[in-house]
Amino acid sequence: MFVVFFRTLIIYFVIIVCLRIMGKRQLGELQPSEFVIAILISNIATLSIEDTDIPLIGAVVPIITLMSAEVILSFITLKSGKAQVLVSGNPVVIIRNGKIDQKSMRDLRFSIEDLMSQLRINGIFDIRDAAWAIVETNGQLTVYPKFEAQPITPKAIAEPESGSDTPPMVLISDGVLCSKALSACNLTKKWYEGVLKSENLSEKEIFLMTCDPSARYYIVKKEG
Repeated sequence: MFVVFFRTLIIYFVIIVCLRIMGKRQLGELQPSEFVIAILISNIATLSIEDTDIPLIGAVVPIITLMSAEVILSFITLKSGKAQVLVSGNPVVIIRNGKIDQKSMRDLRFSIEDLMSQLRINGIFDIRDAAWAIVETNGQLTVYPKFEAQPITPKAIAEPESGSDTPPMVLISDGVLCSKALSACNLTKKWYEGVLKSENLSEKEIFLMTCDPSARYYIVKKEG
């Protein structure tokens, strides 16, 4: 009994340390690779606790190996957009400018009941109030309501003419331009180059740049 107690405590602390190293995420926000790692670690831990014939090192080494693989993979996806897409996929728009994209819903095997349930969770009870709905890479649905359905805020009162049914999109992510976002905002490459010139910045110097169809943009420079 003491052996089981001792093994359980050791594995518990090993898993806690590994999770701290991998980073903080709620269970519902896990990416596919992180979800797989969580399942594998839990199975390894369960087997090693139940079967005392398995050497303790035989459980600790695989857990640390999986943790190391996840940290390395996270670093690679942080530096490479292609690797990020390969591992986690892309967000998928299922409502665009108030219109349901039925093909995308079929591709995701996303039913009407799933859509309505997720809209209600996001506080939207009338589908006509949803301007955009995006299925994120972790499976959660993000909803952007139409301007007339949005809560009243001091900004909306001060700038009523600036209301838009299209949320700001990411144009530059860590020094990389997203051409699709530029097209979605109906903006030209000439406009984009003009903004960089007026801000006296190069693409590689920008950590984040967002913009909406009204050409209102926001820039965060890279630190250091």
